Amino acid sequence: MAIVIDADACMACESCVELCPEVFAMNDDGDLAVVLDPNSTADCAEEAMEACPAEAISM
Repeated sequence: MAIVIDADACMACESCVELCPEVFAMNDDGDLAVVLDPNSTADCAEEAMEACPAEAISM
């Protein structure tokens, strides 16, 4: 399971970072979420995917 963020769809709302900071972070410019651990099995990663308002996270 690889976790991927669609950069074109990401709204930089930071919901994924708030829900799962061990897997997601904001880039240096703060305008895009990035995946820190694409192979993570953390339960919060799926929660973040479901909570993403832009549906930008896939696994």
